[in-house]
Amino acid sequence: MDLQTASMLSAGSLILIGMVAIFFVDDIIKKIMGATFITDGVNLFLIALGYREGGVVPILPEKAGNLLCSYPKISTSCIESFAEHASYPLPYALVLTNIVIGAATTAVLLGLVIMLYKKHRTLSTSKLLGVRK
Repeated sequence: MDLQTASMLSAGSLILIGMVAIFFVDDIIKKIMGATFITDGVNLFLIALGYREGGVVPILPEKAGNLLCSYPKISTSCIESFAEHASYPLPYALVLTNIVIGAATTAVLLGLVIMLYKKHRTLSTSKLLGVRK
């Protein structure tokens, strides 16, 4: 099994664990942890999409891996060779953005949980919603 396949399976497992936590666990904090697992699974999935075996970092330096390019006179063949071997940069940018948004969202959710606990003295969703088991 190659690295990309293992990463995809791990991402699927994280998403599945997160969905189970959200739908079947009664504690609000554990539900938030499940949502975080889903976010981490999506991030891993995006990273696995951008992975290329033997790929180089998508920044064009003077020497890009084994591709020798003489800066500032970069030839067209050097750029074409670099484009063939570079990994995809868009998933990495999306993951960085998602990490920042996820951290802020988690902080807001935990703040709401603190306020809920102060008001109701419980974190059980069934008790908060008035559902009897």
